[in-house]
Amino acid sequence: MHASQALVLVEAPTEAILFPETPTSTDLLGRLRAIPEESIWLEGHQSPQTRRAYRNDVLGFMTFLRITTTDELRLVDRAAVLAWKRDLETSVQAKPTTIRRRLAALTSLFAHLVERQVLRENPCRDIRRPKVNARQGSTPAFAQTQARAVLDAPDLATLQGLRDRAILSVGFQAGPRRESVVRLKVRDFHQDCGFDVLRFVWKGGHEHAVALHPQTAQRVRDYLAAAGHGDDQDGPLFRPLRRNGASHDLGRALSGRTVDRILKHYARVAKVSGRYSAHSMRATFVTTALSNGASLEEVQAAAGHADPSTTKLYDRRGYNPDKSAAFFASY
Repeated sequence: MHASQALVLVEAPTEAILFPETPTSTDLLGRLRAIPEESIWLEGHQSPQTRRAYRNDVLGFMTFLRITTTDELRLVDRAAVLAWKRDLETSVQAKPTTIRRRLAALTSLFAHLVERQVLRENPCRDIRRPKVNARQGSTPAFAQTQARAVLDAPDLATLQGLRDRAILSVGFQAGPRRESVVRLKVRDFHQDCGFDVLRFVWKGGHEHAVALHPQTAQRVRDYLAAAGHGDDQDGPLFRPLRRNGASHDLGRALSGRTVDRILKHYARVAKVSGRYSAHSMRATFVTTALSNGASLEEVQAAAGHADPSTTKLYDRRGYNPDKSAAFFASY
């Protein structure tokens, strides 16, 4: 394998891994046969976020071992993986969840190479993962009064306020991930069986329709009426309000980071302190829905979780800081 091919995993943008340049019809098959299996593995993940995270994780592993070609990568043994894991634990002092994710990326890559008969064994096999708290997630949730304050914070006399309130309402009252919010098209907001619904694209490309709370549906309508792009069915539902950076297209979708910034901004406006992120709206949705009588199965379906144990990680009902034993240890 040529070095230029070997480096494609770590140097080429993930979107251009399969076709760094546009091949002609005469050399297409030859170019496809020359693609390293490592690149095929990476491109096989549908989510751009997963591809980016896995690419960075494998790059970090290769950097630690000073690997520069895929031929060298295929010589990795169990001892090398253990040395890398130990470095993450001691020198880097990475969190257990981070180490588990990076090991998962490496395991997935080597499993693909074994499946494609490039390697005989997976060097990550039987490598013990660090233990994490599997009973409760670490994402902080808002109290219901705090969520109410954040939802009331946007200025409804402005288009930005109408947009941001609609986004916050979708987050708190439907519980999608931030990437699912920014992928929404105008056509994804529609009626089904007499109910207003949003059709989200979950991780892995799965589509799922969620019936909306009437408040959220009205807030989305108010935003579309003010924004004026309700007839652009194939366009993004939530859009930027000004031309920033290199892009001058106001018809483009927002980024996931923008949803994070919106949530954090209005948390500050509402004087709600804490290490909250857009994912906190998801945790708040799960906890509030369960607290108000929704079944675990119903919340699991709305959140798009394949396993109910994942939904339980977001349930913060058992976390009662006001009843902490520390308050009784007064001196």
